[in-house]
Amino acid sequence: MDIKDTARPADGAGVSAFLRSLPAKPLLLGLGEARHFVGELGELRNEIFRHLVEHEGYRSFAVESDCLMGLVVDDHITTGAGTLDDVMERGFSHGFGASPANRELVRWMRAYNEEHDEKVRFFGFDGPLEYWAASPRQPLTALYALLDGPLPCTAETLDALLGPDDRWSNEATAMDPSQSIGRSADAQRLRLIADDLVALLDTQAPRLSAEDRERAGLYGRTAVGLLRYHYWMADASPARWARLSALRDAMMAANLRAVAERGPALVFAHNLHLQRNESSMSFGDQMLGWWSAGAIIGTYLGDRYAFLASALGTAGDNTPPPDTVEGILSTLPWDHSLIDARRLAEVVTKPTPRISHDFRYFPLDPAQLDTIDGIVFLKQPVRLG
Repeated sequence: MDIKDTARPADGAGVSAFLRSLPAKPLLLGLGEARHFVGELGELRNEIFRHLVEHEGYRSFAVESDCLMGLVVDDHITTGAGTLDDVMERGFSHGFGASPANRELVRWMRAYNEEHDEKVRFFGFDGPLEYWAASPRQPLTALYALLDGPLPCTAETLDALLGPDDRWSNEATAMDPSQSIGRSADAQRLRLIADDLVALLDTQAPRLSAEDRERAGLYGRTAVGLLRYHYWMADASPARWARLSALRDAMMAANLRAVAERGPALVFAHNLHLQRNESSMSFGDQMLGWWSAGAIIGTYLGDRYAFLASALGTAGDNTPPPDTVEGILSTLPWDHSLIDARRLAEVVTKPTPRISHDFRYFPLDPAQLDTIDGIVFLKQPVRLG
């Protein structure tokens, strides 16, 4: 079997053929980024999503962005609330609102919904955090407002326990756990209140509309997840960063399980969050290890989760050696290719691991090809943010 026999153009027809080759139709199709802010990959993602909506019955898009900010985008595409400029500014985290491809995606989803009764939906699935984390005020107070009594505390008590938001979102806590309030008496009590509110939601689910149940579930997951994250931000042990990394991916996976309940969705995030294998990272003199969101969601969904990793050929002055996976894929005739990764692993038996000179690019791990369903390969992207 030749390398070309494992690949096809990465277009709509190629994606449909890939889906038909899988053992089951995925509820979540993950499309990974080997590097954030690659303009060509964003445009290709949009093309793939449009095809999935128009030909494969997909109705949801989920992206590695703040799950609460994502509600701003979803409101816009479903109801027309807000201007596109405002939505791009307030609806994305991590600087993703500045991406031209994301702007075009939001514009297209809004236009689609104006012409169709069956709406497409937008979801952020990351937590409201960077290395530090946001205040739990928004999800806690929003969940509180949706529930009926008897509530575990008054609104005034909840506000007093939360206090100023900046004491939670202090960026210095990322490197200095002593500045975190995550193990303070107020934070400990808020964790109990959040637990009570989530339990109360289950008892009151029948009286809530489907939309309110969906949002209340998101608020509950986010409030509990943030308070748990803040608790470990205050930890000074060597386990701190591995635990925080694991908690972030677990929050992502919980949000993706909720997205999967709505039916087939395209999920767009970094390869490291969508991969099935265990994640690892060198941090000082430690080697951190944790399971990614893709590994967690794959455990629950099995073959209803599929993962397309992306990879780049020559990008800027970073050209892959010919005996690496990316170097071998660079011999394909298409600018954008879709490769069956498991068949590729049978053809390319002993490739050399690629060492990237771009610290933002994470090369494919040759030893993990059999854990990937497919590879979206861009031979020579030039728009690198």
